[in-house]
Amino acid sequence: MSTTAPAFSDATASDSALRRFLHGLPGVDAVGLEARAASLGTRSIKTTAKAYAIDLAISMIDLTTLEGADTPGKVRALAAKAVNPDPTDRTTPRTAAVCVYPDMVATAAAALAGSGVKVASVATAFPAGRAALDVKLADVRDAVAAGADEIDMVIDRGAFLSGHYLKVYEEILAVKAECARADGTDARLKVIFETGELSTYDNIRRASWLGMLAGADFIKTSTGKVGTNATPANTLLMLEAVRDFREQTGVQIGVKPAGGIRTSKDAIKFLVLVNETAGEDWLDNHWFRFGASSLLNDLLMQRQKLATGRYSGPDYVTVD
Repeated sequence: MSTTAPAFSDATASDSALRRFLHGLPGVDAVGLEARAASLGTRSIKTTAKAYAIDLAISMIDLTTLEGADTPGKVRALAAKAVNPDPTDRTTPRTAAVCVYPDMVATAAAALAGSGVKVASVATAFPAGRAALDVKLADVRDAVAAGADEIDMVIDRGAFLSGHYLKVYEEILAVKAECARADGTDARLKVIFETGELSTYDNIRRASWLGMLAGADFIKTSTGKVGTNATPANTLLMLEAVRDFREQTGVQIGVKPAGGIRTSKDAIKFLVLVNETAGEDWLDNHWFRFGASSLLNDLLMQRQKLATGRYSGPDYVTVD
């Protein structure tokens, strides 16, 4: 089953065709990319716009716990925080989703039922992706059956870096097929590149196009489990890719930077990147997410400061 946009069907007809297409993409001007990302990060956001940006960022968070020590109690507590981030202020937006391992999906789904907050699950042998395809697909199948609304898969970076692009493409297609449900409420697929392991901006651009051609609903920077995760530059590059893909196909794809985004100031810089690169259509949690755990606390503290004029400090928010 192919979900490739018709305009690019020839590009995925064979391994050699896919290689020609991906290596035919324009090379990335690294200096220019980093300079633009840095320049956009200096934009001054005033009080009214800052309040709007903080609420928007809260609504875009995939509140995440991906630890070996996760328990049902911790997942239920995280779900409660996602639904009601600030118990002292019921006007605070809910987060977009709670992201957990597949074995915690049922717990999260029960806790979030009727709230509108999505259940996301990492899968495909996250974070390394080192498993046989049938194991990866079983991982996805279990998560979707347990109630996952979204699946965050990792690509096979070894295959990608070895130039086996068709293998990666076909694996994404297979995972996408497992996201389908009989009632038509398919789980949305986020494809994680682990940009810190791809080494070059050219590889990140190629991975972005590969993921979109294979039917990703989102392209995502990182697992949050390596040294280099989301950066303004690699996120800017991915935003350019989804913008260009929609211009050529009419299909809109989401972007999710994950890992290392911890402060309100950081989050607002990323929102400026979205607005100035992809455009306002992406300023919505259906198309842009933050993969984070600690970011929400800082956003809540800054929100309280704007509302009261006082900085409450970390003791006034729950520790995840």
